[in-house]
Amino acid sequence: MQISDLPYPDPGVPDARSGPRFLLWLGRGQLGGQAKSLCWGMLHFTGVAALPYAVGLGVDAVVDHEPNRLLLAGALLLVIGVAISVGDSMLHRTAVTNWITAAARVQQLLARKTAELGSALTRRVAAGEVVAVSTGDVEKIGWFVEAVSRFLAALFSVVLVCVGLLFLAPELGVVVAVGVPLIALSPLPLLPRATRRADVQREKAGKATELASDTVAGLRVLRGIGGEELFLGRYREASQQVREAAVRSARMWALISAIQVVLPGALMITVVWYGATLVSDGRIAVGELVAVFSAVATLLYPLRHFQEIAMAYSFSRPSAKRAARVLSLNRTDAVAAEHPARTEPVRAPAPGGDLYDPRTGLLAPAGRFTAVVCGDPDLAGRLAERLGGHAMDEAAASDAGADVSAEATAEAATGTAGAPSVLLGGVALDELELDTARTLVLVQDKDPVLLSGTLRELFDVPASGAVESAAALGAAQCADVLDALLQSAPDGVEDPMDARITERGRSLSGGQRQRLALARSLVTDPEVLVLDEPTSAVDSHTEARIADGIGALRAGRTTVVLASSPLLLDRADRVVLIDGGTVAAVGTHRELLRREPRYRAVVTRETDEEQRLGRPELTELEEVLTEIEESA
Repeated sequence: MQISDLPYPDPGVPDARSGPRFLLWLGRGQLGGQAKSLCWGMLHFTGVAALPYAVGLGVDAVVDHEPNRLLLAGALLLVIGVAISVGDSMLHRTAVTNWITAAARVQQLLARKTAELGSALTRRVAAGEVVAVSTGDVEKIGWFVEAVSRFLAALFSVVLVCVGLLFLAPELGVVVAVGVPLIALSPLPLLPRATRRADVQREKAGKATELASDTVAGLRVLRGIGGEELFLGRYREASQQVREAAVRSARMWALISAIQVVLPGALMITVVWYGATLVSDGRIAVGELVAVFSAVATLLYPLRHFQEIAMAYSFSRPSAKRAARVLSLNRTDAVAAEHPARTEPVRAPAPGGDLYDPRTGLLAPAGRFTAVVCGDPDLAGRLAERLGGHAMDEAAASDAGADVSAEATAEAATGTAGAPSVLLGGVALDELELDTARTLVLVQDKDPVLLSGTLRELFDVPASGAVESAAALGAAQCADVLDALLQSAPDGVEDPMDARITERGRSLSGGQRQRLALARSLVTDPEVLVLDEPTSAVDSHTEARIADGIGALRAGRTTVVLASSPLLLDRADRVVLIDGGTVAAVGTHRELLRREPRYRAVVTRETDEEQRLGRPELTELEEVLTEIEESA
């Protein structure tokens, strides 16, 4: 694999059972690149190891006054110099290639997993952790993968030098052969503590990144409530904790580096002292002493790679663990457990099937506008994910910090825990291919994201082609949004579809962003459209017109809206009340207002005292609804 060949056509299926297994899987996936790097590294380090021998040969030639041997030593030095230069250049090239390809593979895997899980990813893993994995952790993982081949090449050269010295000067060779392993293994007792400190640093850095990303995402809200200084103080505190952890980690690595300087220095002093004694006794020649001294001096270079591989593994292990945790998440774990031997994808259901959730008992008849009312907004969000085939089990929700106690209690009481996934036309969505499931059912959550680009690019999404952009924009009441985009566009832009939207649509109000996202969802024209609070940021009159637009544009198509607004509920063909995690009542909006106190409490924000006294007369509310309907 060359850098020019990236990205991978298929990054493969990773072994995400643990961080070390994931690193091993990455290494096996680049055996060719590792072999190239190892070969060039062996050439480079062998040249470095052979350099002292050539120097010693030249010194002996000068002492013995043998010009032919001196020429031979000079030629040997030239060949070794070329080998060192070529080997170093190609080693660097192949090592960087291994680094980049490993990082690119991890990034592709993360991007594929993000696309697979969609918005359910941030329900299972904190957004800051996802950012940390896809940025800094990717580089650290790539660092370890490319450092392996350089370490093996350095190990080969160290062994080669020790063995060569045993033949060249056995007395000094024994000293070097004993001292070098001690130097190489000396950091091992300190590595566990250094690794723990590095883990603490990574953990605190991840929390700081998560806090920063959450603060930036909610900056507009923080400014509105004057909470900037509060969160700024929290981030200062988190960053100081990261700094203190980094200093503690750096101290340990500095101690390891100091040991790697002191012990080789002690070995060199020992070799010089003992070698001088041997020369004075006539047991070895001066050239042999020079060769041994030079060999020990050159060993400092490959020995540095022993420390580097220890550092690379220490820093990459927690990074690989976090990446493996994200990559181990499945679209649904229940399907894998119930159908482990499934090899062929399930066929898509025939058009016109009902949408049914066995866990809650929710039924959305085909071709009708169904509204769902939940007293718990978190339950509504999880229900929307389930309806889209992105079910999250209780353990995953707990890991993400979600409050699932109410739903879990209801499941235990009703016996629906472990119920099958949502069915469309009798077929489980979780068993369908991901592309097929998303073509059939589209879920728009309560906080949709608008990417930067032109409005035309925003609407360039997979769609049936039956709904034009103009019709979707009209149904979502986006006329004022188009005018605002056109006014802020540069001169020469006459079509609002060519106007640019800033990142996340920050130049637009919350209601404008919400309506553009709704129009984008309407353009796709899926068989089933699930909307979670699609009009929570718009005024009442606009909301009534949007409700009419959705009903007209989605006529004959299955639409499910999770909302508590009377204006939307009054336009629905069928309203379902979810209470305690299961269906509690079904009917029209006005029917449920009259006969269902729990529904009335959620929709009209009725207090406990008003529920106790009862409210049999709701004619005033009905008159208001009728008036708004006529004015719309």
